Amino acid sequence: MAEDDSEQRTEDPSDRKREETIEKGRTAQSKEIGSTAVLLAALAILNASGGYMREHISDMMRHSFTISASYHLDITSIQPLMIYYMKSLAVILWPLMAGVAAAGVAAAIFQNGGLIFTVEPLMPKMDKLNPLNGFGRFFSPSAVAELLKSMVKIAIVGYICYLVLRNEIESIPLLSDQSVEQIILFVSHVAVKLMFYVLLLMLALSAADYGFQKYTYEQSIKMTKQEVKDERKNTEGDPLTKQRIRTAQYAMSRRRMMQEVPKAEVIITNPTHLAIALAYDRGRMAAPTVVAKGAGHIAEKIKLIARENNIPIVEDKPLARLLFKTLDIGKAIPEELYRTIAEILAYVYKLKGKIK
Repeated sequence: MAEDDSEQRTEDPSDRKREETIEKGRTAQSKEIGSTAVLLAALAILNASGGYMREHISDMMRHSFTISASYHLDITSIQPLMIYYMKSLAVILWPLMAGVAAAGVAAAIFQNGGLIFTVEPLMPKMDKLNPLNGFGRFFSPSAVAELLKSMVKIAIVGYICYLVLRNEIESIPLLSDQSVEQIILFVSHVAVKLMFYVLLLMLALSAADYGFQKYTYEQSIKMTKQEVKDERKNTEGDPLTKQRIRTAQYAMSRRRMMQEVPKAEVIITNPTHLAIALAYDRGRMAAPTVVAKGAGHIAEKIKLIARENNIPIVEDKPLARLLFKTLDIGKAIPEELYRTIAEILAYVYKLKGKIK
């Protein structure tokens, strides 16, 4: 049976999905970029510090050749000799080791888009302990692709090495008559030449592999339509729940508004569609204030409460429209309406006097 569309990963990943994926340590990573960065750093360091390294290698070889004839190896004498060689190698190799380590870290930071601190990749996962799952990963499409890529890379690198060494093979027998410095210089020259051609190959492979890894990564983090809906619910809330909350809040607000209608001095209507209740307390209010307003059935409810509480209802279509459109509940009337409202209140007060 065909897979349901809702389960197909066809939607672009959200920002939250990307953040969660990065927090788990998953990014578009190309091993070729790391290898190329390391090779480039090694080539640059060898070019910059080749003289320094050749000098120390020559000193170490002179020392070895000098003592080889007279040095007697035994349990007590081999220890200082090993310490000497270890120190010499450390002095020779530290620029190279530090450079390639920095290049590897820089390549990872570049591909991650910055520093990422996470322990998620280090957490044990039970499915990885299953031998059947592990055996299956050996024959997964990604594993087969990596194997083929490695075989092609090894074949091309091997062919490049063959071409370079073929041009230098005639010079190798002549090294027996050369000094130590000349031998080291020749080896360094061939090594740098090999690294240069291999670097050109690695640059091309890195660009192609990073593009492939980026595409694969983007496809792997795509979301299903259901995942998009679920995430929207989690971040923005369930639309049905939000609608019920808004409805409940509106109902509560309307009940509070209706409770204020009996406190009004007058109801302004247009007369059928709008109703605005105005209250005025000289001790608490600087000007008459809207305590309730509504249209349609709410207007009818306001007028019904007004009749039950003997509150006068005054019909004034232009004023009702103006008050309804410009004033919210709890807002006092503007100065330009003071005269008009004062005349209405004067009429209401006289009317109340007649009622009494």
